[in-house]
Amino acid sequence: MAAHAAVPARRPVRLHGAVLPAVIGVLYGLYAATVSRHGGGLTWGQLWLGLISAVVLAGALYALRTYAHVLPRELRAVAWGAVTGGATGFLYSLSGASVLSSSGLGLAMAGAVTAGMFYLFYTHEDATGHPAPY
Repeated sequence: MAAHAAVPARRPVRLHGAVLPAVIGVLYGLYAATVSRHGGGLTWGQLWLGLISAVVLAGALYALRTYAHVLPRELRAVAWGAVTGGATGFLYSLSGASVLSSSGLGLAMAGAVTAGMFYLFYTHEDATGHPAPY
């Protein structure tokens, strides 16, 4: 009598810890360099702006994905909101918007992301209060 081989359980696909922040950082840096051109030619300064923007955002995302699990859910949500709001406000300021409107958009995005992440963290922790690994 032939027995069927056991099929291993499928685990969710997880990207390596540095791949996703690096990809998001590169896309962000390319977008920052493109927005700062204002329709003109690309200069070395704009390339440096894109490179530095990419490195800073990728580093912030890597740090959040790696070390934020030790923070309580409120501070984790605020950290994600701060990174998102700062990144959004910075890109909007590169388009030529005023400091007030860039700050307003950044604060609005930070508040929305903080609320959303707090809801996610609050609803996905186990009964002992341990957070899900985000």
